[in-house]
Amino acid sequence: MLEDTGYRYGPSPRRRGSGNMLTHALTAILGAALAVGLLLAFYNPGSGGSGVALPGSGAVPAPGSASGPLTGGEQAIVTKVKPGLVIINTALQYNSEAAAGTGMVVNAAGLVLTNNHVIEGSTSITGTVVSTGKTYPATVVGYDKTGDIALIQLRNASGLATVPIGNSSSVKTGDAVVAMGNAEGQGAITTKPGHVTALNQSITASDEGGSTASETLAGMIQTNADIVPGDSGGPLASPAGVIGMDTAGNDANDQEASTGFAIPINTALSVARQIAGGQASSTVTIGYPPFVGIFIGPGSSSSPQAQAQQQETDNGGGGGSSSSSSSSSSSSSSGSTAQCYTSNSDLTVPSAIAPVSSGALIIGTICGSPAAAAGLTGGAVITAVNGQAIGSPDDLSGVLSRFHPGDTISVTWVSPSGQRTTSSLHLTAGPPQ
Repeated sequence: MLEDTGYRYGPSPRRRGSGNMLTHALTAILGAALAVGLLLAFYNPGSGGSGVALPGSGAVPAPGSASGPLTGGEQAIVTKVKPGLVIINTALQYNSEAAAGTGMVVNAAGLVLTNNHVIEGSTSITGTVVSTGKTYPATVVGYDKTGDIALIQLRNASGLATVPIGNSSSVKTGDAVVAMGNAEGQGAITTKPGHVTALNQSITASDEGGSTASETLAGMIQTNADIVPGDSGGPLASPAGVIGMDTAGNDANDQEASTGFAIPINTALSVARQIAGGQASSTVTIGYPPFVGIFIGPGSSSSPQAQAQQQETDNGGGGGSSSSSSSSSSSSSSGSTAQCYTSNSDLTVPSAIAPVSSGALIIGTICGSPAAAAGLTGGAVITAVNGQAIGSPDDLSGVLSRFHPGDTISVTWVSPSGQRTTSSLHLTAGPPQ
């Protein structure tokens, strides 16, 4: 299940007032929306899942592959590293959002390393290569949600400049570094010099609004280079090359020094090689997850009525959100609940709920999704999948976790009027999580 807003910032990117809070360095524009989840099922397919052409682990460089030290100070580092950077922009249609971050080209054929939270929930991704200004559509090769690492492929790219790779195992406290990225999502690379201030740090970071669960990362490089929203996925570079991937920063103020954190490049490249080689695991997903296309509330509550009440509470007591030009929906014959939605910007808690005591309440369905095609609507409650009873939203996510895009599943559900139906859903590929 994907939370509605994840690691994304508000319309005017800004940092929190609490100096102890770490935030992911991603910038975004959010639409007004109900706080629900978009249900997809996690899976770990074998090589080539979801039709993704896998480049092979050899396409990702090893640590320490920079061609000699980048001597000459900050400007020399920037001159060598900047041509291999990519400005990443994503659309998150179902979440009524758009986001911006940074990526690093690690292979001349267009493999780009970035944070998972940069591409999480995206329905489309583009990457603009800094050295040429050319923009490419991008495909997700795979990602590690727990490690916050992702690998994407710029389609039909070739001959690209790559970033010089250093070796993070050789980094020492006090080393001079430069953090680079698409700061504040302005579409240009900015640079911030600093030093390594600590190694092997564990951090907990979240989005600015705090609307999703926080994320804990270990083994991080700490720096006083000012890492800000939009820098996510960009390089932390030293004279030895790129030694880390910008991931999070504190909320510094006038009385407090900046503190940024980067994933060590050796760690990021190890995961990237696993992804490129199609080696799925309990943490690494290859390609895209399967897509059901329903909005549900999170949690383990068995009562659909309690699930609806929780959504009302989470939404400040209102039944929905303000209208948005980015969303369109199709009204039902009763006029009270939309048949389907193109995003969550106009999503409302259904007024009529299936008369059952347990199951997963559907808040709404995505137009054109497998769920919508099967006739599911807001207010319906899913009670079984392939004959296995569903007692809560968490149950539904767990049961679906063993399926893949292309699979057909049997779903039993009860409509708001009380009609029980069993339908076949053909799972398609959905946004990365």
